[in-house]
Amino acid sequence: MRTVARKVAEWIGRLGEVWVEGQVAQLSRRGNAATVFLTLRDPAADLSVPVTCHRDVADRPGLELTEGARVIVRARPDYYVARGSFSLRATEIRAVGLGELLARIERIRRLLAAEGLFDAARKRPLPFAPAVVGVITGRDSAAERDVLVTARRRWPAVRFAMHNCAVQGPTAAESVIAGLQRLDADPTVQVIVIARGGGSVEDLLPFSDEGLVRAIAASRTPVVTAVGHETDTTLVDHVADVRAATPTDAAHRVVPEIGEQTRLVEGLRARARHLLGSRLDQQERWLESVRSRPVLADPQRLLAGRADDVTALRTRATRTLTHRVEGAERDLVHARARVAALSPAATLDRGYAVVQRADGTLVRDPAEVDDGERLQVRVAGGRLPVRVDRTPAGEDGQP
Repeated sequence: MRTVARKVAEWIGRLGEVWVEGQVAQLSRRGNAATVFLTLRDPAADLSVPVTCHRDVADRPGLELTEGARVIVRARPDYYVARGSFSLRATEIRAVGLGELLARIERIRRLLAAEGLFDAARKRPLPFAPAVVGVITGRDSAAERDVLVTARRRWPAVRFAMHNCAVQGPTAAESVIAGLQRLDADPTVQVIVIARGGGSVEDLLPFSDEGLVRAIAASRTPVVTAVGHETDTTLVDHVADVRAATPTDAAHRVVPEIGEQTRLVEGLRARARHLLGSRLDQQERWLESVRSRPVLADPQRLLAGRADDVTALRTRATRTLTHRVEGAERDLVHARARVAALSPAATLDRGYAVVQRADGTLVRDPAEVDDGERLQVRVAGGRLPVRVDRTPAGEDGQP
């Protein structure tokens, strides 16, 4: 273990001096001690490194070293073998100027824009008249009063889920992120407002923190930002679903004005009544015009005329049917007379006879029968069985 620790320390010792940019998270001056201890934090990541320096370096004229300040440190990496800890020994500390801060913010803005976090397609519409509004702001701040008072005046039924946190200093970004995640996880919160009053560029730096911007982009709940004055622009304004100029403007955008909505509803109701009344008047006029037509004004008149037509048709039908039936009866009598005249029975009644063999066939020629053959003679009164006898007749005419 000792060998590994020494090798690591030797390797780190050969790195030489490096320039490091960060934010002072903690600063400790112990009485009149010659050494000053501070913690340097990376604003875009959850990472910090302890730094030690001589008091003369920390108290250099023109350098205001305070917690939350952005600095550039020239230091030598150091690995403490006994504790296995890494630190930096600073030989020079410079305050980051406004131009450097703005340049750094611009680099972050371009990076996030290239990832599409600022695209208009990602913007979500705000809910109409949300029941619960989440508010992230400083405790008892002017921004908090502006949001709450204005929103309650415009829409008295609105309720708030508050998260009071630091809005300035080294812990502000982390505190706002924690509040955003808590409110976003609350299913009753329908929109979240992040509000802060005006301030210098350095005061508003937490709202250009890369981690906070990414947290807003990952939020499922629509976010409205109202940071600083109308002319102040931070990176959270680019990623938010709606950017309000001031906290008061945020309240105007989040909830509707009850008087305006009441007037809108009354106007719609009046318009609906007017349209319905006009439609009813139109239908009444149409109904009156229909009722005035003869078919509805005196329905019996049409029925009386139709009754006469029905009577005439019935009389005509009866007369026609009677004529047809009488004609059919006459035709039937004539047909029966013709059938009777042509009937074999009528011929027999006149004295004729029909001669048949035993099998029923008719005898039309005497040559067709044999001597002694039995025949039947049918006359009008019945049938007579006979036998053929071909013996010549005597002089007296007897056989």
